[in-house]
Amino acid sequence: MNPSIPQILIVDDDQQISSNIASYLNDYGFQCETARNAIEFKRKLKQLAPELCIVDLGLPDIDGMDLVREIKINATASVLILTGRSHVSDKVMGLEIGADDYMVKPFDPRELVARVKSVLRRHAESPQAKASQEIASFHQWKFNLANNTLSSEFQPETILSTAEADLLKVFVKNPNRILQRERLIGHRDIGPNDRSVDIRISRLRKKLETDAKSQEIIKTVYGSGYLFLAQVSWTKLDNDQP
Repeated sequence: MNPSIPQILIVDDDQQISSNIASYLNDYGFQCETARNAIEFKRKLKQLAPELCIVDLGLPDIDGMDLVREIKINATASVLILTGRSHVSDKVMGLEIGADDYMVKPFDPRELVARVKSVLRRHAESPQAKASQEIASFHQWKFNLANNTLSSEFQPETILSTAEADLLKVFVKNPNRILQRERLIGHRDIGPNDRSVDIRISRLRKKLETDAKSQEIIKTVYGSGYLFLAQVSWTKLDNDQP
């Protein structure tokens, strides 16, 4: 494999469809591997560390949405959902759990190529692409932005959900600054009356603080928003580190 050429991992239970996708993308200079189920996909995901995963939702051994969640927690790859599910609620859910794009079958191969290029370009140009190669240290904690893990010498390693990790990424990049709820909510494109950010704050407090009610790290500033009380230091992630 040429490391300078983007690697794409495709999972679809229809081998003919995945082969056709791989063949077409290979013609445009991408390196593609295919899998027929989630078990095979997860094995190859660890081996290959692709830049992009193309995921069908109708897999035989797991719901594709659950697989997308696992990818966003355990890998740095972008995700393009390519499925026969055309309902708006499926598309909304797919994007909310972290997918970078959503396409419905049948599709025009030229549009697929354009979408793949767009997802890879956005990922390469995003500040998160560089930040994801760093570890944020604060209080007793180390937060690995590459795989959303939280660790401490006093606590076992914890894998944060995508929503929790996204919220903590905002906090560690903006320590000791009051962040309005609207900014935190807008990070996930949720309506201003949605209370899900408060639920995520509560869950983060339970994982970060010895007493969540004391608000020793994440402080509520009534009428303004939230304040992340920490001195954050950054270290580069070693290439050999998972």
